[in-house]
Amino acid sequence: MAVSLRQLEYFVAVVDEGSFTAAAQLLHVTQPGLSHQIQALERDLGGPLLERLPRRVRLTPAGRTVLPHARASLAHAERARSAGRRANGIATGELQVGTLYSISTGILPHALRTWRHDYPELRVQLVEFRHGDDLVAAMEAGHADLAVGPTPPQWDGPVREIGAEEFVIAAASEADLPVHDGVRISLSGLATREWVHFSPQSGLSEILDDACRAAGFTPDVAVRAEQGPTALNLARAGLGLALVPGNLVPPHFDGLLLRPDPPVRRPLSVYTRVRPDPITAAFVDVIAERTLVTPPHIRRRLRLGD
Repeated sequence: MAVSLRQLEYFVAVVDEGSFTAAAQLLHVTQPGLSHQIQALERDLGGPLLERLPRRVRLTPAGRTVLPHARASLAHAERARSAGRRANGIATGELQVGTLYSISTGILPHALRTWRHDYPELRVQLVEFRHGDDLVAAMEAGHADLAVGPTPPQWDGPVREIGAEEFVIAAASEADLPVHDGVRISLSGLATREWVHFSPQSGLSEILDDACRAAGFTPDVAVRAEQGPTALNLARAGLGLALVPGNLVPPHFDGLLLRPDPPVRRPLSVYTRVRPDPITAAFVDVIAERTLVTPPHIRRRLRLGD
């Protein structure tokens, strides 16, 4: 007998709830019926998945191996259901959007607010990653319906560019820096300065390293951070310079904010594996048309367009 989604759902529920009794109550089924389905699953997979203890259950080694696959199968089934409903023009369910942490913080909120107003019945789940390569891999594996992130160098599916992120250099207000024209600063003149860097797993780490390498030096690391907002606060506190996406900088930021010379930019796109269904296509339109890649307060402060 083939493994069914119902059996996997029951198995995950028992694990999450910690007991057969609680899982049966959650699923609105009888405990004997639940136990029967779990036993059938265990017979089909060749051995016990759960160890029945007096007050709880515990995963066996086989159960620990099966659990992530069970969760993935249930998630794929839910995405298939949502995709089918969207393809038929039914704007309910859930749309899973892959993106990077910096983009979900600085770029997407405005567009998502517009989308929520137009499609209140369709939920959006953000699937966030630290690096663009991880985002591409997740899309290839089918873990999201669409991605908003750095333009992938090679992508077989539809790609729609939405603009280029402008990166800025942030520092403490009292920092003595060789600024030109009030807002510009040469990267090559910062070779001896200390930097707030990022963890190697972050895509922002590569951007800083590449920009400094092009300017002829390797950044001297004072402290590392995981996320752009943290790096921004550390730079404001005087722990070093930070190179961050301008869209992460709040209007009330009272430190120095400068335009690197040469400019540092990251092209962004919305991309999908296949031609989007009507609802997904509408979401892509909102992201493309309502995304503020560089907010007005940053454009004014850095005199972008001069």
